[in-house]
Amino acid sequence: MNILLINHYSGCPECGMEFRPYYMAKNWTGNGHKVLIVAATFSHLRKTNKQITGDFLYENIDGLDYLWIKTPEYNTNGLDRLKNILTFVRKLNKYSSDIVQKFKPHAVIASSTYPVDIAPAKKIAKKAKAKLIFEIHDLWPLSPMELGGYSKFHPFIAFLQYFENIAFKKSDAVVSILPKTLEHAKNHGLKPEKWHYVPNGIYLNDWKKSIPIPQNYAQKLDELKQKGLFLVGYTGNIGVANVLNFFIESKNYLGDKKIAVILLGTGTEVYNLKKLAIDFKHVYFFDPIEKTAIPNFLNKLDIVFVGLKRQPLFRFGVSPNKIFDYMMAKKPIIQAIEAGNDLVSDANAGITIEPENSEEIAKAILKFSQFSKNELNKMGENGQKFVLNNHEYSVLSDKFLQILQNA
Repeated sequence: MNILLINHYSGCPECGMEFRPYYMAKNWTGNGHKVLIVAATFSHLRKTNKQITGDFLYENIDGLDYLWIKTPEYNTNGLDRLKNILTFVRKLNKYSSDIVQKFKPHAVIASSTYPVDIAPAKKIAKKAKAKLIFEIHDLWPLSPMELGGYSKFHPFIAFLQYFENIAFKKSDAVVSILPKTLEHAKNHGLKPEKWHYVPNGIYLNDWKKSIPIPQNYAQKLDELKQKGLFLVGYTGNIGVANVLNFFIESKNYLGDKKIAVILLGTGTEVYNLKKLAIDFKHVYFFDPIEKTAIPNFLNKLDIVFVGLKRQPLFRFGVSPNKIFDYMMAKKPIIQAIEAGNDLVSDANAGITIEPENSEEIAKAILKFSQFSKNELNKMGENGQKFVLNNHEYSVLSDKFLQILQNA
């Protein structure tokens, strides 16, 4: 099967997020299928963006074929980002015949967070007589409506809603990364039998080729352990949405307990959190490391923390890659997220508490610190077993492939 995967934000190990298209394509090509990933040259998610001279560039990365479409850069979620989106969609539409002639897809997947790419995807699928698949990441236009306060009558919202309705009504199948989107999709024209759930997960090969962490990082963490400190860690983006101020402020309720709060990563809130942490003992910040070194960093910790700002959109569920990494590392998890699903409880891999509550975080940390080593290990093993059975990309890609074949 020739699979055309359109994802504006697709990345790769060298250029950074997002990784889901790369992992899916790796497994599909490994099973004998042909995949072409279509992505924009600029995305705010990547650590390195592509620089090309013409409108598009075909490139092979790690055995995967990419088609990069040149788009303008942007810094905020304003008009510049909208220009970036519309440029990608316009050029994809312009070169649709060339893509059909060159690649001859049997299935076309529109998967760019926003629903506007369904238009060129539908055009390509029609020309190629291929199946059309729409993948839900976030719900647009619901996300800008609820997060940005836009009215449903706003021209931009009406524009997005028009394309979301097309996606639900015209696609042969809809794949949702979130577990609770079926009712929303039905309300906008989807036949329920076309809806499928395929969440995010982990790529096992990344764990098999993990590399050591920097020597000074290892020495510092080992030193803290030798002093008898219980290490509670967070790895990943340090932004407003992660509400890590509550994680640090949990120290207010931990008193003189021998507990260290560890943060690894970078983001817009690092400066503010470092200022906040001045008032507390045993709060440590580590700069980002290679993705393949993360497993060995996690191995140094006792338990881990993940939190998200409370927001109504989480009623549709969440699928954070961070949780799957934590589970794969066999670390008990404190999850401070209010959502329509609860992966940590499903896996019996930790404790779920309400978000944005420092005192509850402290209570959970203290509870874990009193567990025996065997109890902590058991909880960690539960998480790893759960993620391998339900969220490993070989499992997820096979499920997705069955949907493509049966659509």
